[in-house]
Amino acid sequence: MARLADYFVLVAFGPHPRGSGEGQGQILQRFPEKDWEDNPFPQGIELFCQPSGWQLCPKRSPPTFFVAVLTDINSERHYCACLTFWEPVEPTQEAACTEDAVEREEALEEGGLSPTALAPAGQLFAPKTLVLVSRLDHAEVFRNSLGLIYTVHVEGLNVSLESVIGNLLTCTIPLTGGSQRTISLGAGDRQVIQTPLTDSLPVSCCSVALLFRQLGITNVLSLFCATLTEHKILFLSRSYQRLADACRGLLALLFPLRYSFTYVPILPSQLLEVLSTPTPFIIGVHAAFQAETQELLDVIVADLDGGTVTVPECVHIPPLPEPLQSQTHSVLSTVLDPELELADLAFPPPMTPTSSLKMQDKELRAVFLRLFAQLLQGYRWCLHIVRIHPEPVIRFHKAAFLGQRGLLEDDFLMKVLEGMAFAGFVSERGVPYRPTDLFDELVAHEVARMRADENQPQRVLRHVKELAEQLYKNENPYPAVAMHKVQRPAEASHLRRVPRPFPRLDEGTVQWIVDQAMAKMQGAPPAVRAERRTTVPAGPPMTAILERSSGLHANSARRLEVVRNCISCVFEGKMLEAKKLSLCAFILGSGPCPQLLPAVLRALKGRAARRCLTQELHLHVQQNRAVLDHQQFDFVVRMMNCCLQDCTSMDEHGIAAALLPLVTAFCRKLSPGVTQFAYSCVQEHVVWSTPQFWEAMFYGDVQTHIRALYLEPSEDQAPSQAGETPAHEESPSALDVASEQRRLWPTLSRAKQQELVQKEESTVFSQAIHYASRMSYLLLPLDSSKSRLLRERAGLGDPESAANSLVTSSMAGSVAESYDTESGFEDAETSDVAGAVVRFINRFVDKVCTESGVTSDHLKGLHVMVPDIVQMHIETLEAVHRESRRLPPIQKPKLLRPHLLPGEECVLDGLRVYLLPDGREEGTGGGAGGPTLLPAEGAVFLTTYRVIFTGMPTDPLVGEQVVVRAFPVAALTKEKRISVQTHVDQFLQDGLQLRACTFQLLKMAFDEEVGSESAELFRKQLHRLRYPPDVRGTFAFASGTIHTPGRPGRAPKDKGPSLRALSRNLVKNAKKTIGRQHITRRKYTPPSWEQRGQPPAEDPEDEISVSEELEPSTLTPSTALKPADRLTLSSLVERACCRDYQRLGLGTLGSSLSRAKSEPFRVSPVNRMYAICRSYPGLLIVPQSIQDNALQRVSRCYRQNRFPVVCWRSGRSKAVLLRSGGLHGKGVVGLFKAQNAPSPGQSQTDSSSLEQEKYLQAVVSAMPRYADASGRNTLSSFSSAHLGSHVPRARVSTLSNPMAASVSRWTAPRGKWGSIRASGRSGASSMGVDVGSRLAGRDMLGAPQPNGAPPDPGFLRPHRAALYIIGDKAQLKGVRPDPLQQWELVPIEVFEVRQVKASFKKLLKACVPGCPAAEPGPASYLRSLEDSEWLSQIHKLLQVSVLVVELLDSGSSVLVSLEDGWDITTQVVSLVQLLSDPFYRTMEGFRLLVEKEWLSFGHRFSHRGAHTLAGQSSGFAPIFLQFLDCVHQVHLQFPMEFEFSQFYLKFLSYHHVSRRFRTFLLDSDYERIELGLLYEEKGDRRGQQVCRSVWEYVERLSKKTPVFYNYMYAPEDAEVLRPYSNVSNLKVWDFYTEETLAEGPPYDWELARGPPEPPEEERPDSSAPQSRRRVVWPCYDSRPRAQPDAISRLLEELQRLETELGRPPERWKDTWDRVKATQRLEGRTDRHGTPSSLLASSALHPRRSLGIYLREGPVGSTLSLSLDSDQSGGSSASSSRQAARRSTSTLYSQFQTAESENRSYEGTLYKKGAFMKPWKARWFVLDKTKHQLRYYDHRVDTECKGVIDLAEVESVTPGTPTMGAPKTVGEKAFFDVKTTRRVYNFCAQDAPSAQQWVDRIQGCLSDA
Repeated sequence: MARLADYFVLVAFGPHPRGSGEGQGQILQRFPEKDWEDNPFPQGIELFCQPSGWQLCPKRSPPTFFVAVLTDINSERHYCACLTFWEPVEPTQEAACTEDAVEREEALEEGGLSPTALAPAGQLFAPKTLVLVSRLDHAEVFRNSLGLIYTVHVEGLNVSLESVIGNLLTCTIPLTGGSQRTISLGAGDRQVIQTPLTDSLPVSCCSVALLFRQLGITNVLSLFCATLTEHKILFLSRSYQRLADACRGLLALLFPLRYSFTYVPILPSQLLEVLSTPTPFIIGVHAAFQAETQELLDVIVADLDGGTVTVPECVHIPPLPEPLQSQTHSVLSTVLDPELELADLAFPPPMTPTSSLKMQDKELRAVFLRLFAQLLQGYRWCLHIVRIHPEPVIRFHKAAFLGQRGLLEDDFLMKVLEGMAFAGFVSERGVPYRPTDLFDELVAHEVARMRADENQPQRVLRHVKELAEQLYKNENPYPAVAMHKVQRPAEASHLRRVPRPFPRLDEGTVQWIVDQAMAKMQGAPPAVRAERRTTVPAGPPMTAILERSSGLHANSARRLEVVRNCISCVFEGKMLEAKKLSLCAFILGSGPCPQLLPAVLRALKGRAARRCLTQELHLHVQQNRAVLDHQQFDFVVRMMNCCLQDCTSMDEHGIAAALLPLVTAFCRKLSPGVTQFAYSCVQEHVVWSTPQFWEAMFYGDVQTHIRALYLEPSEDQAPSQAGETPAHEESPSALDVASEQRRLWPTLSRAKQQELVQKEESTVFSQAIHYASRMSYLLLPLDSSKSRLLRERAGLGDPESAANSLVTSSMAGSVAESYDTESGFEDAETSDVAGAVVRFINRFVDKVCTESGVTSDHLKGLHVMVPDIVQMHIETLEAVHRESRRLPPIQKPKLLRPHLLPGEECVLDGLRVYLLPDGREEGTGGGAGGPTLLPAEGAVFLTTYRVIFTGMPTDPLVGEQVVVRAFPVAALTKEKRISVQTHVDQFLQDGLQLRACTFQLLKMAFDEEVGSESAELFRKQLHRLRYPPDVRGTFAFASGTIHTPGRPGRAPKDKGPSLRALSRNLVKNAKKTIGRQHITRRKYTPPSWEQRGQPPAEDPEDEISVSEELEPSTLTPSTALKPADRLTLSSLVERACCRDYQRLGLGTLGSSLSRAKSEPFRVSPVNRMYAICRSYPGLLIVPQSIQDNALQRVSRCYRQNRFPVVCWRSGRSKAVLLRSGGLHGKGVVGLFKAQNAPSPGQSQTDSSSLEQEKYLQAVVSAMPRYADASGRNTLSSFSSAHLGSHVPRARVSTLSNPMAASVSRWTAPRGKWGSIRASGRSGASSMGVDVGSRLAGRDMLGAPQPNGAPPDPGFLRPHRAALYIIGDKAQLKGVRPDPLQQWELVPIEVFEVRQVKASFKKLLKACVPGCPAAEPGPASYLRSLEDSEWLSQIHKLLQVSVLVVELLDSGSSVLVSLEDGWDITTQVVSLVQLLSDPFYRTMEGFRLLVEKEWLSFGHRFSHRGAHTLAGQSSGFAPIFLQFLDCVHQVHLQFPMEFEFSQFYLKFLSYHHVSRRFRTFLLDSDYERIELGLLYEEKGDRRGQQVCRSVWEYVERLSKKTPVFYNYMYAPEDAEVLRPYSNVSNLKVWDFYTEETLAEGPPYDWELARGPPEPPEEERPDSSAPQSRRRVVWPCYDSRPRAQPDAISRLLEELQRLETELGRPPERWKDTWDRVKATQRLEGRTDRHGTPSSLLASSALHPRRSLGIYLREGPVGSTLSLSLDSDQSGGSSASSSRQAARRSTSTLYSQFQTAESENRSYEGTLYKKGAFMKPWKARWFVLDKTKHQLRYYDHRVDTECKGVIDLAEVESVTPGTPTMGAPKTVGEKAFFDVKTTRRVYNFCAQDAPSAQQWVDRIQGCLSDA
């Protein structure tokens, strides 16, 4: 029984003590005046009576009622029912309230009320509140009781208020049990109170239904999840009662969990600062104070009046796990709107009556009750009973619950289990012996029903209604209750004038009534209702629940059988069989699983196999087979580590828990008295350093021992794992045992109770000691001196390495905090490790012993024992460590030494390393599939040329495949130290990550045997080789040299000077003649961007200087030259650039230096001594009219003195291409700018400008005239007309203004461009754009070309400028119109070198990431590729080049004047020449182009490639690589226009940075002359075995193999290429992404290996066909080598056959040329019929599209060509229609010698010709495979002269001699072959030969 009301309080309005207008509540009277002993009076009631504040009101308001909730310090809730009414203010009270009117008005204004609301002239009313305080929640009874007291007062009933209040305070009712009690307060009233059946179920009335009506389903679900995940929730409403109901309804939804945080349904305004508390809460606030809640950033606000829920951005509410979220939402919508399912029916059934609000409330609660039952089903199987007596101590195994439910990654359930509400749930409902309620029955018995009803909504709804009925019955056990009879005041009674205020009550009367009732209760016997306690049912076990979801993906029995067989082989000593079955190790770990399976299924597979392993090992421990030999021990440890590898810190699957007793059981004997256990080898796992794991293990073992304590000996069973089904159904579980003991506890004697308590406490204490030892086993490393081990486990290693390592370990945070990471002293390390472990164990002991009720004395004893335990174990480990080091080392793989080039020497022998995956999926078996090649175990070698890794994959399933990854030392761009750990069972030291600009990456981890000194030595040697102090220290100079590097060899005794002497004399003369102008040689750094407009500063320390004015004798050629000068010139003439000038007709240079005056340009030797420009070649093309002595002054206007020179001339339009450096500001731009004030040196500037103007005028004058009489109409005027420019003479085409209108276009005659090929290249449409706008890439109004194709060539008007100067836009600001109108400027924006460097770095990381991507798949790669902007720069280069090509093709000359003239300028002019001149697309032409534009014109290869120590700071700049990428893009679009292959471009890309050859060393011809490289003597070159030039190497290799040749090469004469340049048309070069791990990069041809051929003796002679197929793995094999194209394969076979025949093999090029010539010849003979072969078809139709491809097929495949002929011409169209695919035999006839396996029998026979033809000796070949008899003119003939198809042979008979037959043979040597067409007469050399031929032919016929 309990009191209905504890206190009755009368609270009235009182003035504020500070005199403000707002009052405060004052308690006038309270009854009883003394506090109850069991329930003290709650403080602060006056605040909750008026939550908005105590204020006077100008009018009478109706009485209000609400229930506030107060929570005391003991977390007990007090319900305060408040009824407020208003009474007139008394005069004294009114005077006190009006004496400070001003302050009151201000206060009211701040409170939101106007001052007029007080109505000072009228009557004011003050609130007065009747408060009822109770611990029971009977809101309606409180409302009726307070209403009755108010009615007695207002209506003046003849009832004493004191008696009514006294009766109210003395009324008692039962708490629960479903009883019905009728009460009366003595005023003629009657009320019936029903108590709920069970007090554990909340009473909600209608509050839940009202909450859903106000907020809706989605919002309520969000609030539900937010409450469970401990977020702050604030309700807003204008109604206090609605606030209270909403909070009450939300708490009702949480059942069976209880909310344990701040709960204030109605918060007073004076306490609003409570909202800033950091703890979660559920609070209700009046809507008037909504403004005060706006600044709360982490509070979820629910507006009940507006129906909205506002979630801040910083708050994340995890949703319910699917499918529970969607299922719950669906059921809730059905409950709230039953007509929803019937709304779409054409004939809806009769309407069923809807549920009442109260019943709907219970239905909604039933939905959430089912939800909790589904979420927490099986929770009792994860409870650990730690203590039974004196009170149960229960702990929940969270990890096992999540793991077995498969909800480990669910954020919602994880937070719920970690919350305080669930902790209270475990403490309250985990007790095994207690009263049960509806939730217990639901979890235990309704799981199967809920599982079956999941997809049947009607059955779910039926179940919901059944549960709702039970909930309703719990609140209303007696539905037909008697009606209440309570007097109420009359209508509008509050408006009547009450004669007197609420009277002061007589305290004595009320107290007397209370005392009388207390006396009666003391005399009556206590009515105690005994609780019905039972054993709580556990429900179905977790395993049964999981069978439903995991049955489909269960491991096959075969896989588990493999695991068992492997373990058996290990323990039976069959180690070889165990290794064969080592597949189990990969089933246990992550293993090679299909990539399409989700991670959860992969984890499930691994769990089943790992459990199987632990069970098998446990069986062997029980059989006393735990002592192993060394090999068995190593194998078992490896499998344990593989098991633990994927275990998380929670050990949700119990794998670590199952292995924990095993690692302390398995051991091996190291020496007498020294035993090593397995735990010392499995410490590197995160699970061992997780406190939660040890706590769960401890509680599980304690439960096992507590259970065994109370079981009878006969019932004692083997301990079962936590969360597993017991071995026998009849065996009671630990909870069952605890329930029985709790039932018997009251019946036991005191002594027996104490005995049981002491036994349990001793059990816990002994387990704590045991676990202290276990933890020391797993936490103390074998070598305690290696504190670095602990540091790594503490997560203090390199973050990148930790993220990328195969096994990452992190120590618990507590250990990491306590460990001193800065300690560097050897002596302190051991104590640090021991101290950290002691602190970790002590914290564990404190926690578990305190929770388990261990006495303080025992706890102190444990703290004393722990350091001793740790120290003893350290001493034991020292002996184990000492003996383990004496064991023979594990047999490691033999180091595979790499193949070296001639002259390549090994600097450092192999260091054992592990090559780790670097983010490229192919090497790890991802992407396209394939083997797991990485990680690989091997060694890294450092040679004078390369860094080489050779090794084998650690995955034994891959096989013995050698993995090679190497790159040139010179290609190293970044070296980074890393710290990684690859193997669990081996402790590895630091690693190294090396990144190369050849797109290779070595991510290595050094083996433990490699000391730090060796690793540091490797780094130093690598750095020394990468950055030698001088270029003479590079591999190209050091390899194969005879004399000392840098010293010239002795000159031979010749009459004339040698070339080496010439080089020395030339440099000596240059030093004499060069004046003060500075061009440095040692370290050439370009001027900064701020200094680009100024000439370079002088260096006083440089010994070389250039004179201001050179002597005329050095500049003007004379007829009397010294022999050295003549030799210089003759040598210069032999250079590539001069040979190209002669080819282009740009001038010749004879011995007399006479010039042909008719030629517009001449070859000038002005720079033969490199006096004017040291980075230019010795011979230059300049206008005919310019004297040599004027060039010195012209050169001053340009950066680095690189003045404009001609480098190419169009053979068709005669336009020339010029190149130069950027302007210094006093050249053309200076001519255009406005005149400034005179400055010092103005005359010199004017002179230079004048010379520059003359020079450009001479260039213009030297070109053909295209201008008409009316003047020029240039690109700029063409564009400015559409820009609306008012300056008609503007000469600069800008980039900034797009065209404003379309223009009329002039279309050139189509001519040859009418073909499909032309339409694909140049496009059919054109757009009128100016040059600058095209380069800017702006959107024009004209129709753009598809795919970024250039516009029609006719976009340029026939009237154009004679010369276009393409320059940096930054230089050409503020220009004015050209007064001379000779040339036009085209300012463009070009990217700087630093932008190229940055882009290249990003490209490197995109193609070779270095670590696995966060988001696997192509999306992250494509995103990284886009961020690099590499393709955008390629697009820009191609765009500019195509523009220049169009200008040159239209007849205008172009000067490219960008940056310093040696980077982007070189790229553009090289691309322009490649696109315009077919010669440069040949092998010879491309070499000449590179030598001329890149080498002779001074691209700074050494500086851009950082070849020496001086260039280390500048880094690698891929200028030449970018050019080759552009060529690759053009090659892809025009594969038939290039003689060289894609491999040729890759070869140059690799070797221009490799420093293997001297070709790409140094920065200019001058520097090469200085080192004697440019003119090497032929005699020296002959004596060398090593190729010094890359061109020489290419030439040698091209004679041996067609690897550089493009079989599709079929150029069209004078073809100008116009490639598409849009990024969408560009492809990522496979040079960046492909890799060959079988042999390393394939660009050092001597090191590459072909496909292995089996030796002759190993080939069986059996008749069974032997397959020559082999597996080609992506990323491992070189596919062009493993699967050569058909032509290459046939050529190789032909050479092999010729070698077998003893003939010198014919060069492949001669064979190929002869085949093509034969096809052309046959094509001409068969011109009117079908071409004889596909090659002839291609020769007949040179004008075709890009439809020819060589398809790479299996070895021995035929040539497969696909041709798309032109459809434009009539002849080609007709031939295309008539063309048909030749038969296989026709194509075979061209390469029949390559098919050795088809020659079954061959020899010489005489054959009689046709009618009247003589006998003739022929070479016959019998082919069983093709069933043919072929004949040739002679044995080595490659062309078949005829074929006899054996399918047509009818008989083979002996013949007779005929006329003309050979005379020397007998008659039996003749035989005839009769076919369906004719009879063939044959004659052999003798009779046996003839008989053999007959037998062979008949044998073929019989086989058929």
